[in-house]
Amino acid sequence: MPSSTGSILIVVAPSGAGKTSMVRALMTSRRRIRHSVSYTTRPARDGERHGEDYLFIGRDEFLARRAAGEFLEWAEVHGNLYGTSRQWIDAQIAAGADIVLEIDWQGARQVAELYPDAISIFIAPPSLDILKERLQARGQDAPAVIERRLAAARSELEHAGEFQYIIVNQEFTEACQQLIGIADAARCRFRQQAAQHGALFAALGIPGGAGLTAP
Repeated sequence: MPSSTGSILIVVAPSGAGKTSMVRALMTSRRRIRHSVSYTTRPARDGERHGEDYLFIGRDEFLARRAAGEFLEWAEVHGNLYGTSRQWIDAQIAAGADIVLEIDWQGARQVAELYPDAISIFIAPPSLDILKERLQARGQDAPAVIERRLAAARSELEHAGEFQYIIVNQEFTEACQQLIGIADAARCRFRQQAAQHGALFAALGIPGGAGLTAP
């Protein structure tokens, strides 16, 4: 991970768990945080905008970009390909921005290997029954699609133990506060503070970014 003041926040959740709404609330509350816009081969949903929600491209272009090594991580979800631009991420964190990655657990593994300093967060529903109710209330998917999403959610929840933080989205406002708290704590880690306030630690003879190690 390049020396910087920025942090990477990996946010993973089953479809319908409230991830997108929570991330939007986080970014509204903390203006320094920027959202990584992923490339995807899936069609845009109603209200989604190219360049804001996703970068919508064809499968052939996606595969060409992947072969060129442009993606920090990529995954196939529900038959669609998703990928994150590594060059954009590196530039943003080097400039001191905190970045939110909304990806799946497969992508989270890839990012964690390349950026061990990244913060991983899993957003879970209170139960699968409640998740089903939320997916139905959303009114975007046919019953068969909802069943596939529930099956995927069961599989995704099996990987929750791989993440540093778990937020159960029982009550939306409380869950958002928890996500904001994690982001704030990430900003207070020694690496980030030493990079931002290097003169202070240099005056004390503390190497910037060295941190404290356990005996």
